[in-house]
Parts: sequence; C-alpha cells; structure tokens
Amino acid sequence: VYRPMMQLSGILFSLLGWVLSCLTTYLPQWKNLNLELNELEIWTMGLWQACVVQEEGGMQCKDFDSFLALPPELRISRILMVFSNGSGLLGLLLSGFGLDCLKIGERQQEQKKRLLLSGGMLFWISGITAIVPVSWVAHSTVQEFWDENIPDIVPRWDFGEALFVGWLAGFCLILGGSLLNCTICSTEVHPSSVRYAVAEQQDRCQHL
Repeated sequence: VYRPMMQLSGILFSLLGWVLSCLTTYLPQWKNLNLELNELEIWTMGLWQACVVQEEGGMQCKDFDSFLALPPELRISRILMVFSNGSGLLGLLLSGFGLDCLKIGERQQEQKKRLLLSGGMLFWISGITAIVPVSWVAHSTVQEFWDENIPDIVPRWDFGEALFVGWLAGFCLILGGSLLNCTICSTEVHPSSVRYAVAEQQDRCQHL
C-alpha cells in the first residue's frame, strides 16, 4: 500500500503544480502598481498584457504589442514558463503510464520504472523553470523599488499575486517529482511471492 500511495501523492502534487504553473503564466498580476494620486486605480503587469483595475469600471487589459519591447526579465520569463508548462504536461503523461495501479504493461516493471523516473525528472525541470522566472522578476522588482536614482514621486512596482502562485507551483512540482522518484528505489512485494514464502515456511515446520 505504501508505494502506490506515494505514487498517487506524487501525481496529485505534480498535477496541482502544473495547474498552478499554467495559471501563473497567464495571470496579469506579476507586478502591481498603486498610484497615490488616484487610489481607485491599480495597474498590473503580466507576461502577456498590462491591466488597470478601476473601482467603478472593472478591469481593462491590453496585450503587449511587441515581444522585443518587453523588459528582459519578462521576455525570458515568458519562454521559461511556457517550457515549464510543456515539460510538466509531458511528465504527467509519462509518469501516468508508469504507475503501479495502471494494469497496462504490468509485466514490464523495468519499463514502468523508466517512465516514472523520466516523469519525476521532468517535474523537477518544470518546477525549477517555474521558480527561476518568478524569482528573477521578484528580484528585479525589489531592485527597482529600492533604487535611489529613481525620484520618490515616481510610483514603484510591487509584488503581484502571480509570483506567490508561481513559487507554490514550483514547490509542488519538485515535491511531486521527488515522491515519484522515491518510489523507484522502494521494492514492491507481490502477493504471489508472499504466498510462496509462507508455503515454504510451512514445509520447513512440517519437516521439523
């Protein structure tokens, strides 16, 4: 029971991390900007669009016109997050076929172990490539916020909600991949081998 439960937990954590990673990619709240002159408006910036949230008019968003016009951290973050989503999806497909509870390929245990190992490694890669861009954007935001060369009257960008979702996504993906890889090192006891061991022990007792 221990090994299938670890595999199921690993898949669930990885699935949660992948969903959160996809959500982080398309959320426009990577950076928030509060205007002191107009507190009813909150500007947000994501990887694909910038939005303004107004208390009366709701949210209005505009897609970025050019990929090259983006800041370097947002350009690289967009590429890494798309790669994270792709590798996470591939990891789910491979590790799903390697689960012990799946009857397909039940006699090919070595092949299923390779699938689990490949899926776990892909989850690690997906988690790292989700944490790196989020942390990079957070680092650049902190640097700009405390930059003494910028006048105090200029509004400063602050952390958006998408950064925290991205950190959680990376943690779940790495945890899920670690659980799956741990099950590869464990040995599974099949019921047939248990019955054989009990029968052999009974024969020894009869001879004694």
